[in-house]
Amino acid sequence: MSTTLAAASHSLSFTLPQELTVIVLCALTAFISHMALAVFNDGARPFMLDFIQGRSTRSAMTAVSFGLSAGFIFGLGAPMALSTGVLNPWLVFLPTDILGILSPKKWLAPILGGAWGAVIVFGLNGANNVAHDLPVDFITAMQQMSTPILFLFALFPVLAITKQFGKLRGGIAGVVELALVVMTMKLWPNMFAGALAMAVGVLMLIGFAIDKDMRQRKADRAAADAAGSPEDAGAGEAADDPMASLFSASAARLRKYLPLFMVLGAGVCLLAQMHIFGGGEATSFLIAKGDYSGAAQVDFYRVFGFIPLIATTALASGAYGIAGFTLVYPIGYLLPNPWLAVIVGALVFACEVLALSWIGRVLGKLPSVRDSSEHLRSAISETLGLAILFGSLMAANAMGGGLGILIVGGLYMLNEAMGRVVVRMAAAPAAVIVGGIILNLLYWLNLFTPVKG
Repeated sequence: MSTTLAAASHSLSFTLPQELTVIVLCALTAFISHMALAVFNDGARPFMLDFIQGRSTRSAMTAVSFGLSAGFIFGLGAPMALSTGVLNPWLVFLPTDILGILSPKKWLAPILGGAWGAVIVFGLNGANNVAHDLPVDFITAMQQMSTPILFLFALFPVLAITKQFGKLRGGIAGVVELALVVMTMKLWPNMFAGALAMAVGVLMLIGFAIDKDMRQRKADRAAADAAGSPEDAGAGEAADDPMASLFSASAARLRKYLPLFMVLGAGVCLLAQMHIFGGGEATSFLIAKGDYSGAAQVDFYRVFGFIPLIATTALASGAYGIAGFTLVYPIGYLLPNPWLAVIVGALVFACEVLALSWIGRVLGKLPSVRDSSEHLRSAISETLGLAILFGSLMAANAMGGGLGILIVGGLYMLNEAMGRVVVRMAAAPAAVIVGGIILNLLYWLNLFTPVKG
């Protein structure tokens, strides 16, 4: 299976329904952010409780949101959209987080969000065309990132298993995944090579975690029986737990706005169904290739790493995730028509919001499963960080040979030395764009000849 995209495999030119969907959804997400009901940035969500309860000002919360999001917007969201021709959540939802919180008036938030949506649908294609017409086409070169991102991403369950359950189980998982990738490439060449491997890896991780929790609970019950303690010991203390009271109040606050969340779920699912949006780095390249089932599998496996984080931060802060548990992404990719996407997306979000309290209680009883989600997220970041860096250096070589590698690699290392002015995951793609601009300037100064092909 060839995973390197052709130069114009996906266009940033949208149809009228697609343009309207993006603009309206950006307006809606900015409004919801203004109401402090949901934000996309997981790092900003824990700060929302102080904002909701009036202990933090709107300007202070805006500064937090901007500081946590700006690097991802300009260093990852924009480069990924330009290189794949597919929109992504860092470009669509992170700016509306900021604009919604920034807006001093409720009516202004959707206007600002809609304006950002218009910038996306009307501005990206022009920027894309200009970049492709340059002597050094760094946008096409960035498509070199697809292969390392798609293949290295498949290893994130192996890393998670190794970190949580040790070298032996991690080694076994690695061998199993490698065998499955080779088998998939041999027997099903039209299938995304990492799909089956990731599925088995994630199932192994969850299986190990549940087994550990079940054995621990059995040991705890045996110890309690031996000590003559009642099974419900501590129930009275739990009833007076201030965190339980906070979780209950947050869940009730979110349920109060259930109809609004259902509209949000409908919009996000519709955007995914239109196949102009990918929920992650690997997903964007798969959507660009037209492999919607592969994209659905990738985003479905990512869900397991984010449900505990999103559920607990939502219950602790009273602010949900703009994309919920992100289940609407893979569902949307696979649905056959937009009307069904609207209905299903609304129902999925309704179920998620109504089930938050129950999910919180279940996670409280499965500490190893909670830990698994932490390890999954960490492993996803590590694999993608390496893949994006390696892919960015491949892009640098494609557009400028050794000089391109020197400039892009140098910018990345300079960012590290300066204390990561741009977040690490976004630094390499941002360096490719800056490097491409520098190479074009050198060409116009007669100091550089573009690499052929």
